[in-house]
Amino acid sequence: MKTLLRLLLKSQHQRNRSGPNKTEKGMTLVELLVGAIMAFIIITPMLGFVVDMLNTDRTEQVKSSTEQDVQAAIDFISQDLSQAVYIYDKTDIDLIRNQLPDAADGNTKIPILVFWKRQLIKKALPIDASTKPLDCANNSDKCNDTYVLSLVAYYQFKETDQQSIWCQPSGGTCPTRIARYEIRDGVKNPYSTDPAAPYYSDSETIESQRRDPAFKEDFAFTEPTKNVTLATGLTNSQSGAKNPQVLVNYIDSTTPGPTLSPTECKTALGNPTDPKDKTKFLDEARLKVNDGSTNNSFYACVDTARNIARVTIRGNSLRRLQPNNTDYTAQKSAYFPTATVQVQGLGGLGK
Repeated sequence: MKTLLRLLLKSQHQRNRSGPNKTEKGMTLVELLVGAIMAFIIITPMLGFVVDMLNTDRTEQVKSSTEQDVQAAIDFISQDLSQAVYIYDKTDIDLIRNQLPDAADGNTKIPILVFWKRQLIKKALPIDASTKPLDCANNSDKCNDTYVLSLVAYYQFKETDQQSIWCQPSGGTCPTRIARYEIRDGVKNPYSTDPAAPYYSDSETIESQRRDPAFKEDFAFTEPTKNVTLATGLTNSQSGAKNPQVLVNYIDSTTPGPTLSPTECKTALGNPTDPKDKTKFLDEARLKVNDGSTNNSFYACVDTARNIARVTIRGNSLRRLQPNNTDYTAQKSAYFPTATVQVQGLGGLGK
């Protein structure tokens, strides 16, 4: 019996001490290498496909954003222009250029669309002498809406600083942008008995009710190219003229741009005649207002006599993606969304 138990224990002990089954094997270096190569062959095209999809999606988003920006800008200009009383054509803008903001920056800041409009100021005109415009916010039932005259100018700004926030990504040719100036009259005091003081004082008004320093009271529509602004006010830091509102960036700067008809404005405006001589048709050079180049990414066709303007804007979505190879070509026209609107100003009294 003892001998039998000794044999069983010895057998169990030897089994526990035995090594692993020599028939079990791991992966060799060759097998690992083959597996890595197969994974690379399969995954690389998939990664390329994913990256391509992400780039395509980003490009489409940028194109969509540029289209929306251009359309929003043209809609804003359309609404603004609908209140116009008088619109300047190319000949008139050349005559008043030294009376407009940034006259010294004629190469980089170019006025394209300039007009007078009636600006609505809500609840700013007191109905009696005991109330001041300053109090209208708290006594709106004692104040009426009123209109004041405003000079509005849309400019094409050409950026030259490649490190500017308006030139990102930096490098290459910077895009241009559209900026808006407004020089506005103030709320006049109908109860004033002093001809030399037709306005409410600063202590009786808030900033939005006051006259801009560049506004000139002597302006008259009978002589629209004279007394347009007060030159000293254009350099005043409080004047809106020195603080333009940027409407939209990434406007195409390609020169030359798309080929346009040499009579585009004449055709679009119905071949208008000279108001002083109905037998004479107006020249394209008078009707078309642009930056003087063949870029034509922001320009206006203006018929002053009928108070009509046709405005065109062309964006550049490629410039938002990269600094180089962003010039317009017919093959890449999908990246250059264009919007056009034609508006007749109806801001005149009685209209």
